[in-house]
Formats: sequence, C-alpha cells, structure tokens
Amino acid sequence: MNNNNRNNNDNDKMTLQEAGRKGGEATAKNHDREFYEEIGRKGGEATSENHDKEFYEEIGRKGGEATSENHDREFYEEIGRKGGEATSENHDREFYEEIGRKGGESRARQRDND
Repeated sequence: MNNNNRNNNDNDKMTLQEAGRKGGEATAKNHDREFYEEIGRKGGEATSENHDKEFYEEIGRKGGEATSENHDREFYEEIGRKGGEATSENHDREFYEEIGRKGGESRARQRDND
C-alpha cells in the first residue's frame, strides 16, 4: 500500500487531494473576502437558475434533519437567543408592531378556516 499519499504511477506526482489542498491554499493567499463573496453570489445565482422550489425544500429538510441529529436543546436556545439579540439591534419598535400585527392577522385567518 502507498503510505506517502502519492499516486502509485509516479512518486513525483501529487494525489488529487494534495493538489486540491495546495490549490485552495494558494487561492486563499491571493484573494480577499470580496472575491469569495462574489464567487459565492455567482454560484448561488447559477444554482437558483438550475433548480426549483422543491430542490431547496429538500436540501433544507435534509440540513435540518442533520442539524437536529447533531445538536441538543441548548444549541437551539443559544442560536435563538443570538438571533433575537441581532434582530433587536437592527430593528425598532415599529418593526415589532408590524410583525405582531401580521402574525395576529395570520392566526385569525387560520382560526376562521378551522
């Protein structure tokens, strides 16, 4: 067996894993945060052009299941607390009044349909 993590054909050649790691390290040295934001945005746009709502529902469901298998109640309490703090820092009283009104209207429609 090859213990050097090299291809068996030629000991001077890198494995695909090594080449990918080295390429990733070189890219990280040569590019800044904006570069990664831009390629992420472009990738997201390309993905959205090629997939429908069901695709996103499925990957969201799978991600949620995987997360719930790996985290406990305290994890969800912590991310909920952090999300609430971030939201309160970015929104004013009118925001909360509006979402409260919308929630109340939605709940009233649900009761009317029951």
